[in-house]
Amino acid sequence: MVTSAASRPRLLMRQLREVMAEPVDPQMRLDNTVKVIAANMVAEVCSLYLKRGADSLELYATEGLNIEAVHNTVLHLGEGLVGLVAQRVQAINLSDAPSHPKFAYRPETGEDPFHSFLGVPIVRTGRLLGVLVVQNQTTRHYDEEEVEALQNIAMILAEVVASGELIDPELIDGDGGQAKGSARLEGTALASGIAMGHVVLHEPRVEVSRLIADDADVELDRLNRGLSELTTWIDRMLSTAEFAAKGEHREVLEAYRMFAHDRGWIQRMRDAVASGLSAEAAVERVHYDMRAQLLSIGDAFWRERAHDFDDLSNRLLRHLVGRGVTAAGEELPKDTILCARTMGPAELLDYDRPNIRGLVLEEGGPTSHVAIVARAVGVPLIGRASGLLVEVNPGDEIIADGDSGEVYVRPQSDVVEAYAAKVQFSARRQARYAAIRDEPAVTRDGHRIELLINAGLDVDLPHLKESGADGIGLFRTELQFMVSAQFPRLNVQKRLYGSVFEVAGSKPVVFRTLDLGGDKILPYLAHDREENPAMGWRAIRFALDRPALLRYQIRALLMAAAGQSLSIMFPFIAEVSEFKAARELVDQEADLLRQRGQEMPEKISVGTMLEVPSLAWQLEALCPIVDFVSVGSNDLFQFMFASDRANPKLTERYDPLNPPMLRFLSHTADICRQFDVPLSLCGEMAGRPLDAMALIGLGFRRISMPPAAVGPVKMMMRSLNVSLIEPVIKDLLTLPDHSVREHLEAFARKNDVVF
Repeated sequence: MVTSAASRPRLLMRQLREVMAEPVDPQMRLDNTVKVIAANMVAEVCSLYLKRGADSLELYATEGLNIEAVHNTVLHLGEGLVGLVAQRVQAINLSDAPSHPKFAYRPETGEDPFHSFLGVPIVRTGRLLGVLVVQNQTTRHYDEEEVEALQNIAMILAEVVASGELIDPELIDGDGGQAKGSARLEGTALASGIAMGHVVLHEPRVEVSRLIADDADVELDRLNRGLSELTTWIDRMLSTAEFAAKGEHREVLEAYRMFAHDRGWIQRMRDAVASGLSAEAAVERVHYDMRAQLLSIGDAFWRERAHDFDDLSNRLLRHLVGRGVTAAGEELPKDTILCARTMGPAELLDYDRPNIRGLVLEEGGPTSHVAIVARAVGVPLIGRASGLLVEVNPGDEIIADGDSGEVYVRPQSDVVEAYAAKVQFSARRQARYAAIRDEPAVTRDGHRIELLINAGLDVDLPHLKESGADGIGLFRTELQFMVSAQFPRLNVQKRLYGSVFEVAGSKPVVFRTLDLGGDKILPYLAHDREENPAMGWRAIRFALDRPALLRYQIRALLMAAAGQSLSIMFPFIAEVSEFKAARELVDQEADLLRQRGQEMPEKISVGTMLEVPSLAWQLEALCPIVDFVSVGSNDLFQFMFASDRANPKLTERYDPLNPPMLRFLSHTADICRQFDVPLSLCGEMAGRPLDAMALIGLGFRRISMPPAAVGPVKMMMRSLNVSLIEPVIKDLLTLPDHSVREHLEAFARKNDVVF
């Protein structure tokens, strides 16, 4: 019976499966493999070269060349046509190989009479393992079907080689099996701390184990279903409010959609299934080919699209195997460092946090939601680590420096030793902070400074005791909404706020009402796209336009605070009328609950954040009707300098210790002091010891910061004489300098202020 061209690939796959299952030694299995390939492809030569060491290829099996050349013929990467295939990691198809300038004649092989040449790389997870070659005496070009067939075979051989059945995997590369050496990436430090551990991919790559199809029709149906699920997911995500505005997340999904609807990609996968591969193997085969094509273009845009294509193919594989999208449900090593393109705040909270030492992202900025959560749970975080997912492999040793933004992948021994010493030093420093945890926050000359923490989730609450803080100066109520799949009901909100009071005990807590909008978009609430969301429909503007939403939250707070003191703070107030309108809603809800016989808080204090500069010039009108003021230094800083704090190009351009910024804060402190209105500051500025020293010199006696900053700031403050810093700060306010940081550092050195 004559075998048709259409059925030949599937026949070859079945024959290869039989060869792989034979109970023979590895060399015999290789010999039988090249014989089957040669017979099926009507080739007079089939040869298999495997990579040995860092840059060598050794002939491991052949059908048609001199058998004595096996294990004796060795080529370097780039040497001869075989070496060229390995160097380019691309197929080479020639009708007259000897005429090619890279042709290298090796007399021991006996390949003199063979003209046509087809060589394909053997690659697995981006790692070169060898080269597979077929040759014929006739001068002819191998057709597309033959190239496709040989590439499918190379993929199967890659899995067999990687399994160690044919050769010890550690012999394939000269550095103990790792194709890549050590690498250093530069990112943006988003949450401080040093993490040393091993890579776990947040979205794990799927390892394809079943390569050959039992039934091509069944596999084609599985592939089509997987593609349908994938495109449905992309379209659904793009239609949600969270992705309505422009940004990194939407750009990634747009790239997904571009590839997912590409007919060429889909048809090539279907053709690979028709040739005998499983649906998963077809996705992986075509992925490697298309990725190589995109990277070969040499353009930065297409290199980035290759990264998007990696993500998309991996997501399609997860649809096919029915695997969870993330590694959160898996058993993790105790020194896990998560690596991902991006991550949402709820996704980080899904993990068993005692095993998470650090987080590294290709995207993400200092105001991203996951950065807020990472700081809250004490996980060092680095964002904008470009090229991360191309560089790392699961299980790689990795160091993430959340203080400098540096990432070391497969670090050399001297780097490991240096960071181990850093970690030990940090541990000793933490011990010093722990020793003063319960000591009063009093300066050398007797000034009491309230050191408070910023919080927003259940996981933050233990930090109140662990840090020795005096209370919670900013409880971000919106975080509960951001990590929830739906709008939290009244009892859910009341329960959270009640747990905060329970943990805080007699210590004060300031609850900030919902600061939604801007970059904090909830998928279950409709939100229009804005050109400039940071200064758009957000926070109190959003809340006053939806008063029922704000009243609902105020009601939960009033009920949770029954019999206790309640402090409510409104965000993003730009003029006095907004504060009056918001305070009126508090009064209305309080009256309603009293009428219903609800037990009320013992005391209700209502304050505002000062983060919009315009409010500072209305303080004389605001102070008589407000119970307290809290400066929000993060937003205030970006509005003062018209500087987007999420823009990496501006990260180091402006300094909070700039005379105009300090004069603004001094003006605010003076007005609040005149009206005897309590003043505090919450934000990144409060958590940096040198900046906190400046704030104390300006008259601030209440500052709120991330929990990890309480120890360093208290250490500084207990070594400070307020009477010495106040006149220095006053003199610095009039300087025309970009920053007075160096002046303050000199003061600290001269006066033995501890940092």
